[in-house]
Amino acid sequence: MDSDLALVLGIFLAALSVPSILAGLSENRPPRSSGLLLLVGVGCMAFAILSHPGGYRLEQIPDVFFSVLGRFFG
Repeated sequence: MDSDLALVLGIFLAALSVPSILAGLSENRPPRSSGLLLLVGVGCMAFAILSHPGGYRLEQIPDVFFSVLGRFFG
C-alpha cells in the first residue's frame, strides 16, 4: 500500500470513529467498535509515517490528501 494512501485512509478512519466514541460515551455504553476503528486508523497513520522517507510534515497533509483524491477521481 502506498504511504500516502495509508495516511489518508488512517485520517479518514480516525475521523469517523470520533462521533461514534462520543455517542457511545453519552449513552453509557462502551465504545468497543469505534475504539477498534480508531486503533486501525492510528495504525494506518503510523505505517504511513514510518514507511515514508523522512516522514510527513503537518503542512504536507492537505497536498497528500488532494493528490490521493486526484489519483482516484481525476
